[in-house]
Amino acid sequence: MNNIPNSKMMCNVLIESAKKDKNILVLTSDSRGSGKLADFADAFPENIIEVGIAEQNIVSIGAGLAHSGKRAFVVSPAAFLSMRSIEQVKVDVAYSETNVKLVGISGGVSYGALGMTHHSLQDFAVTRAIPNLRVYCPADQVETKKLFEQLVKDDKPAYIRLGRNAVPICYDENYSFEIDKATIITEGKDILLIGIGECLNEVIKAGKYLEEDGISSTILGIHSIKPLDTKTILKYSKEIKNVISVEEHSIYGGLGSAIAEILSEEIGIKQRIIGLPDEALVTGNSKEIFHHYGLDAKSIYESAKDLLSGK
Repeated sequence: MNNIPNSKMMCNVLIESAKKDKNILVLTSDSRGSGKLADFADAFPENIIEVGIAEQNIVSIGAGLAHSGKRAFVVSPAAFLSMRSIEQVKVDVAYSETNVKLVGISGGVSYGALGMTHHSLQDFAVTRAIPNLRVYCPADQVETKKLFEQLVKDDKPAYIRLGRNAVPICYDENYSFEIDKATIITEGKDILLIGIGECLNEVIKAGKYLEEDGISSTILGIHSIKPLDTKTILKYSKEIKNVISVEEHSIYGGLGSAIAEILSEEIGIKQRIIGLPDEALVTGNSKEIFHHYGLDAKSIYESAKDLLSGK
């Protein structure tokens, strides 16, 4: 299987779904190319609407179409969709539980050197605070396929963050996917590593580094930050006591914060949150930014060793 961007896999699922359901509509904000939607536009030219750079409008238009019986997928860069249009998301989509799927493309630091204006480091924090809105971030094309195959059939609103570039495959095509549930990748006794989105690949590699040192890790893959699989996270946190979460997001309000909320009443559990700091980031490509802020496998490995040694 060739590595493709998660957004390309989303497009593939939407094409197959639109063959059976003509109510599936895609709305874009001048993002047909970056959203990898060209094939959908070729296959279903009457089912894609180009709104232009107007994020507030695209959300409201999507909500109106959904109230008319359409299955609206609003595709726009995550940095703008999750910030410029958040009032429309709250009022027009979430408040009335309107069936709009809000797809934030080029999420996290995908835009690299374009910098702070184009990075979406707060989208988890903002969207998970809105009632009735689910928040997802799949790790690879396999998980993206399974997630969107579920989302095209349900009638509830959701925000889904997807990265811009092709990413390594973390999951076997036949792995058991259950929406809103964590995936247990490995089981160990020394440390619990939890990853979401494109960081999961780095977490898996960090687990292998730890294994070379004789340290066994339980690795959980999270695709749903809201609702969070609290049962699975609590189970392993209580057993292992050492927890590291890794996310392409600010250290405030994201996966680490969500986990801290459920662990706050558990005595004796040590947790370290690895994410992006509360500041304007250095510029560079995704790999350079990951390395600089400790989201790469070697840095995760070092953090795990430090946590275990009490540093």
